[in-house]
Amino acid sequence: MNKSSAIVGIVGILIGLLVGSFVFSGKAGIENQASSGVESGGDVASVQKVRWKMASSFSAQLVLGGTMGKTLEEQIYKLSGGEIELKFFDPGSLVPALEIFDAVSAGAVNAGWTNPGFWAGKIPALQFFAAVPFGPGAGETVAWMYHGGGLELMQEIYARHNIYSQPCMLIPPEGAGWFRKEITSIDELKGLKMRFFGLGAKVMEKIGVSTQLIAAGDIFPALELGTIDATEFSLPNVDESLGFDRIAKLNYYPGWHQTYTSAHLVINSEEWSALNAAQKRLFNTACTAGVTRNLARAEALQGPVIAGFPAKGVEAIRLPLPILRELNRVTDEVMAEEASNDEDFRTIRTSQQNFRKVYAEWKKLAYLPRDF
Repeated sequence: MNKSSAIVGIVGILIGLLVGSFVFSGKAGIENQASSGVESGGDVASVQKVRWKMASSFSAQLVLGGTMGKTLEEQIYKLSGGEIELKFFDPGSLVPALEIFDAVSAGAVNAGWTNPGFWAGKIPALQFFAAVPFGPGAGETVAWMYHGGGLELMQEIYARHNIYSQPCMLIPPEGAGWFRKEITSIDELKGLKMRFFGLGAKVMEKIGVSTQLIAAGDIFPALELGTIDATEFSLPNVDESLGFDRIAKLNYYPGWHQTYTSAHLVINSEEWSALNAAQKRLFNTACTAGVTRNLARAEALQGPVIAGFPAKGVEAIRLPLPILRELNRVTDEVMAEEASNDEDFRTIRTSQQNFRKVYAEWKKLAYLPRDF
């Protein structure tokens, strides 16, 4: 090899090393940018897929309560392009239906699909985000939650327990209950054994009803065996699917104890924090859409069910006004007692009451009287 050839060879090697170094450092920069975007909570999608287990308080077959949880599972998967899997598990598959709060808080499961009223004994204030006796309707509740500070108050409480939560379902008023015997006075409620939920159960206890909180799948056998005399649970189409109309033929209204009812997605805080900003928006958007979708669906389905009552020997009856007035009076007592015993309950009650006072002016002017 001559001298000039050697020089050309050495130059070629040096150029190759420089080009290789440039290409390698450029590739590493792109990977680091993607990583930086995820770590900083930016919009760069994480290449790591999210695989979560979601324990449910409601069976997948339960109309609205369960089926909406399954719909959320499907929507999250589709909207994320398969990046996020939120796998639905029936009650008892991972944890019992009424123990989801503790499981999610401790990180034993990633997420839960449930109703915040189930934690009344643990955190009484969360009942405002489940159902309030003689409370606001569904539309007014959504207004308070999203534009009156309700959502922020709810999330602040959950955060103390290592949980992030979003309402993902809201339904209109439920029935007042299924009874075997006619109820014409408040005295005829006294001594009954009844499945009842939330703050409404405290009202019923105060007037002499013995209440139990029973999970959905256990209500029918309890009613059939006479363990309970009567029950409330949900909307007519949901109650029909559980078979209550086969045993108790008197279905009373209005649902004074649950003027709205919600279901929430609860997520362990560490799991939530690990998501990037785009993934968090996806969850929140899917839940907001779920509130709208279920409110519309629930309103649409009840008329046909009630129209079919006569063929089943079922009678839909409105509670006499004196009974409603007495229930309202006792509700005021219960709410005042709860507020005096719990600061969070008092804070949230004040927030909701203040919102309702201002909203009442709009409601009085804008909405037709009930008789129209």
